[in-house]
Amino acid sequence: MNCILKNENAIYYVCGYSNDNCIFLSIEGDSYLFTDGRYAIEAREGISKGEVVIDRDLMTQVSEMIKRYQPKSIVFDPKEWSVYDFDKLSKIEGVVFEAQEDFSHKQRIIKTPQEIKLLKRAVTLGLDAFDGFADFVAGQGIGMDEYRLKYHAQSILSYQGVYALSFDPIVALAHNTAKPHAQSTPQKLQEGDLLLIDGGVKYHRYCSDRTRVMEVGAKMDLALAQNFSSPKMQRVYDTVLKAHDTAIAGAKSGMKANEIDALARDVIVRAGFGDYFVHGTGHGVGLDIHEMPYITQKSETIIEDGMVFTIEPGIYIPNEFGVRIEDMVVMINGRADIL
Repeated sequence: MNCILKNENAIYYVCGYSNDNCIFLSIEGDSYLFTDGRYAIEAREGISKGEVVIDRDLMTQVSEMIKRYQPKSIVFDPKEWSVYDFDKLSKIEGVVFEAQEDFSHKQRIIKTPQEIKLLKRAVTLGLDAFDGFADFVAGQGIGMDEYRLKYHAQSILSYQGVYALSFDPIVALAHNTAKPHAQSTPQKLQEGDLLLIDGGVKYHRYCSDRTRVMEVGAKMDLALAQNFSSPKMQRVYDTVLKAHDTAIAGAKSGMKANEIDALARDVIVRAGFGDYFVHGTGHGVGLDIHEMPYITQKSETIIEDGMVFTIEPGIYIPNEFGVRIEDMVVMINGRADIL
């Protein structure tokens, strides 16, 4: 199939190398990676498929290559392209550019055994880093604001820069935990505060994603079993944990994604907190931190073995607190195994 790719991870998936300024073209059985001179050595060393073309003006070179082959059609993902760049391609006469949204994500939705191994390693690195962050908070965190706590979370999650992060981590305290994607504030950590951390590590470009909460006090860790001084906080936490466990235990290959979402959501609704669960139950994880399948109320995707996704129910009570518990699972032999 003739296709043209511009997204870094989409390109990496098909040829084993990509950077922030490259285009991949598969055309009439041949493959080309276009990039500029800054990446010439790395591209030629890293590419596993295709010929490397070096030039400052990538779009001109790509256009000339397409004109040389004169294909009838080329598939592209419109989400990858700016209007400016695609306008240059669309002016090539005689070629139909066929838009297929999520073209690469659909190819990557079933993970290979090797990809699952890489994801498992990323998850393990993230788990150990979470333990390290909990130890740091217990020893030095009291009185530190969210900015500084996030800075230390970034350092610990990356193993002091050895690994890239899956995304900019979230570290939220007290009432700020009620914001699912909370931004850091001058809020300082005090005894009795709720602390939420959401973060992940990349291993060979494959991402991990995990969320835990704990109350700051005499015993601090980020294990699933948590005790809280507030009865309301305990009830909310126990409800979210039950939703998390129920969705993982009940997920089966052959189900629709929205049926897995319903497993978690029904627990929260029955507990009286349905209005405070404001996002989907999960999302796929791979080279991108968010990819298919999406475990949401509207998703009709059929779940299959080899899919990897998060289970992350949450309850967020404005101006009070929020709880989210997140783990990654892989579908193996028809069931969800926690990575």
